[in-house]
Amino acid sequence: MMTFTVGQAYAVRLPGAEGWALVDTGLPGHAERILAELAGLGARPGDVREIVLTHSHIDHMGSAADLAEATGARVLAGAGDAAVIRGEAPEPPPVLEDWEVPIFESVQPRLAGVPAPRPCRVDRELGEGDVLDWGEEVRVVPVPGHTEGSTALHLTRSGVLFTGDTIANAGELMLGVFNVDRPRAVASFRRQSTLGVQTACFGHGAPIVGGAGEALRAVAARLTA
Repeated sequence: MMTFTVGQAYAVRLPGAEGWALVDTGLPGHAERILAELAGLGARPGDVREIVLTHSHIDHMGSAADLAEATGARVLAGAGDAAVIRGEAPEPPPVLEDWEVPIFESVQPRLAGVPAPRPCRVDRELGEGDVLDWGEEVRVVPVPGHTEGSTALHLTRSGVLFTGDTIANAGELMLGVFNVDRPRAVASFRRQSTLGVQTACFGHGAPIVGGAGEALRAVAARLTA
């Protein structure tokens, strides 16, 4: 896991498939750091096979174009966010709950001076029923609500779930903030809670390693749209 001033990204070793995958890429300007961290793991740029963007927000796709160029990796993202990532459509603004407004305002100074992300190609648009091969089956789980094309990844054999920003671990496990459609985001949280995973990796906050499914179900039971 690579943690940045805002957001984080994950490098995944592909057992039996020779290479690595990245889940998200951080803010613009983080490509060199990510490549350096990969080098520390013994990975060369050309070893990165796929870059999966869980959604189109700047702290997740910001360095995607630079990393795609440096590695030659395929870029994958949810179909509903692909046009934003390619620079063909504007990012829809979130619909903030009253209690989210001060949180949103507190984040903005941390983004001051951050350049706009470069548009990035999307080689494959992901949707319901899609499966990736990372040396084990990776099921694509559309989880709209945070953004239209928000996408989770479920590694079925190892019981790992990458949630993007649909779920956060900000001192406590919770629905991700700054959603475009809260009812759909709640439904997406509940869907992920049924997967029975052992480990959950979030766009913000420390992963839960062991018992993640139980923790997700407990929060899902209390969520209201």
